[in-house]
Amino acid sequence: MATLGAEEDALARYRSPLVSRYASAEMAFNFSERKKFGTWRRLWLYLAQAEKSLGLPITDEQIQEMEANLDNIDFKMAAEEEKKLRHDVMAHVHTFAHCCPKAAAIIHLGATSCYVGDNTDLIVLRDGFNLLLPKLARVISRLADFAEKYADMPTLGFTHYQPAQLTTVGKRCCLWIQDLCMDLENLERARDDLRFRGVKGTTGTQASFLQLFEGDHSKVEELDRLVTAKAGFKRSYMVTGQTYSRKVDIEVLSVLASLGASIHKICTDIRLLANLKEIEEPFEKDQIGSSAMPYKRNPMRSERCCSLARHLMTLVLDPLQTASVQWFERTLDDSANRRVCLAEAFLTADIILSTLQNISEGLVVYPKVIERRIRQELPFMATENIIMAMVKAGGNRQDCHEKIRVLSQQAAAVVKQEGGDNDFIARVRADPYFSPIHKQLESLLDPSSFTGRAPQQVAKFLKQEVRPVLVPYQSKMGGKIELAL
Repeated sequence: MATLGAEEDALARYRSPLVSRYASAEMAFNFSERKKFGTWRRLWLYLAQAEKSLGLPITDEQIQEMEANLDNIDFKMAAEEEKKLRHDVMAHVHTFAHCCPKAAAIIHLGATSCYVGDNTDLIVLRDGFNLLLPKLARVISRLADFAEKYADMPTLGFTHYQPAQLTTVGKRCCLWIQDLCMDLENLERARDDLRFRGVKGTTGTQASFLQLFEGDHSKVEELDRLVTAKAGFKRSYMVTGQTYSRKVDIEVLSVLASLGASIHKICTDIRLLANLKEIEEPFEKDQIGSSAMPYKRNPMRSERCCSLARHLMTLVLDPLQTASVQWFERTLDDSANRRVCLAEAFLTADIILSTLQNISEGLVVYPKVIERRIRQELPFMATENIIMAMVKAGGNRQDCHEKIRVLSQQAAAVVKQEGGDNDFIARVRADPYFSPIHKQLESLLDPSSFTGRAPQQVAKFLKQEVRPVLVPYQSKMGGKIELAL
């Protein structure tokens, strides 16, 4: 194979589309090697600082040397060391020690690989949630604005994807928002429930640190507390094996999978509404919907969300299986799996939230299409109102019911067998039997009289349950988002 330049060489290798095509720079960095190994060095610094404060013979000069080289990572040297040692943590211990010769003797003092590995994972998970939460809040905010705008607009409801009673465009949107508000609460809870692994040693007993501090249990406990606080956590897990319980990963990916389910449902609804030509996602001026059919306006953003949401929902199976086979204090068959599933879950959630934000900021409503569909179905839904009006005008309910049954069957035959419009009301107008209520037919067919309390529900829901949960994120709402692809 011919020698390739750097750019051509990159194109000759597989790159995950989650990073190369979709994910935000912030989330991609959160799972990058620079973030990972930079965090390892910070954790080694926190450990040394805490050990020094508790009386171990560590000098200010050693601490300062470590501080000065936190981001001075020779990745080439680290790769060469790992190839030789077959151990990623020790490779980076040696690489850090190379640029910190005075501190070399105390780097990683008393620690095991999971001190940097697991604690870094927990930091990255926490930071991942902190990136996702404002994005989710922005989506909810955009949809809340949409729901408020269309709170009163009647639209045909569907159950079993069959015509049902009317609702409003805004009320339907509130069904989406309610699911996302549950996701917001779940993501916040999962983030806040995260604890630090802390300083626990090889099997979680803290034996190495107890030896360092000559049997002083209080100092070992204080060391754990100090390092936990330096890493920005309020609590650490009181008991661990060599790793923190892999059940934590289940909790993290479960809430992300649930978010995926919510977004899949929302975007499926939008795709169905696009087929009905009632609501469409944004469509760019020069966007092509189909290479063969130039008239098409495919809902590609919503399709992307559904496609990636399916991937997100399946990823929770990995930590479920991993947690179930962790033998005793730990086994290493978790490592390679977690490298993939944890990063992919957050990257995928990041992508679908950005895409859904773009969709929610550009939803297009077609009121005339919605009105036309209502006119096609409302006459049948109005039959009970017509019967009640006739009874009030002195008619017999059973006679009226029979009249309406016959006329509605005739109108249904026109729709189903001839492909015509629903002419039920025209038949009622033409029948002298219904002459007592002919002047009332317009009011009896007013769509807004069939939406119940939908507008009031929208207003109350947005005021009491949606806007308040968005308050902590107001400063991060930002402007509109444009998709790169």
